[in-house]
Amino acid sequence: MLDIKFLRSNPEAVKENIRKKFQEQKLPLVDEVIALDKEFRNAKLEGDRLRAERKAKSKLIGGLMAKGNKEEAEKTKAEVTALNEALVALETKETEVQQKIREIMLIIPNMIDESVPIGKDDSENVELERFGEPFVPDFEVPYHVDIMEKLKGIDLDAARKTSGNGFYYLCGDIARLHSSILSYARDFMINRGFTYYIPPFMIRSEVVTGVMSFDEMSDMMYKIEGEDLYLIGTSEHSMIGRFIDTILPEEELPYTLTSYSPCFRKEVGAHGIEERGVYRIHQFEKQEMIVVCKPEESMQWFETLWKNSVDFFRSLDIPVRTLECCSGDLADLKVKSLDVEAWSPRQKKYFEVGSCSNLGDAQARRLGIRVKRKEDGTKYLAHTLNNTVVAPPRMLIAFLENNLNADGSVRIPVALRPYMGGMEVIPVK
Repeated sequence: MLDIKFLRSNPEAVKENIRKKFQEQKLPLVDEVIALDKEFRNAKLEGDRLRAERKAKSKLIGGLMAKGNKEEAEKTKAEVTALNEALVALETKETEVQQKIREIMLIIPNMIDESVPIGKDDSENVELERFGEPFVPDFEVPYHVDIMEKLKGIDLDAARKTSGNGFYYLCGDIARLHSSILSYARDFMINRGFTYYIPPFMIRSEVVTGVMSFDEMSDMMYKIEGEDLYLIGTSEHSMIGRFIDTILPEEELPYTLTSYSPCFRKEVGAHGIEERGVYRIHQFEKQEMIVVCKPEESMQWFETLWKNSVDFFRSLDIPVRTLECCSGDLADLKVKSLDVEAWSPRQKKYFEVGSCSNLGDAQARRLGIRVKRKEDGTKYLAHTLNNTVVAPPRMLIAFLENNLNADGSVRIPVALRPYMGGMEVIPVK
């Protein structure tokens, strides 16, 4: 959410930013919120004038009564009563207008960084760099579910009976591999100085609207009927939400956190749910990294976060590339975003396995996350960032394809072997 003062002073810059995001339908909102802001400030000025007048008249009443001028005192009391009624009506109007302003400000997109490439959708994202050599073996790489089934590691049919499409049972060595990757990711981030968390898996609506846009919310979140609770789509929601209405000592920044959680998503939209596969599903697990920092440090942390993901995947012998998200592919709260994509030997192309985002002060403004400056005690909004460490079972697709042997068995990279009980290969059953 933008600062109303910034929008008031820079309406054309805000409109140009909306055009860069190809959301022309939102252009009238800028003028609408400026008009409402003027109405709110005028009402506030009038309220201040009425309160001052009420105070002055209230003081007169005692003096008039003391002088025995009861008639004049009663007349002044009536005037004070009228002022009170006018103030109640004015304060109600102030509240209503302020609420309208907030509702519109939540829809107007955040200002993107000047380095973001301009493009309409994800087809115009820009490749930045490749890490590791993409490799295609001299044997056919089966579909990931076929690989898992040959290893007796997945049961989609039973999951359809219990839960429907978009769910799965993992079992045996594949289930162990899934848990091992998460455990390795946890320790990988702890060794890089991040504090490990397991957060709540449900959050209240005020946190949901603080961490994401309305479009994302309706397409992603599951609502708990009869309660003000939502199932999280990523642990970022809980982890940023834990700072709601908090004043952070500047000397404690940055907060570098890594969190595990299950994630629940509707997956509403063009992609939908896979009938047979684990790439796009309703339920998965994830290791996330979150940073809360000073504004001047957020771009430096952005670079650090995505490099952590690249290093993690390379430690498991998986080639990856980084992709800069263009303006039209950025969610409304994001200042800058970069996807990490893993190589698929079967498809002979890269696919997304993680996303690194700098949200500037947007989440902090919505949630009231402020920092108290050490020198003079003044306060400013923090910057927040998040990035995926790993999200199996999607990551399992890349892992299995890149470590598959010709006989259908799967190599275990050295870094992961301690988590697999020393196992070097997952054999075909």
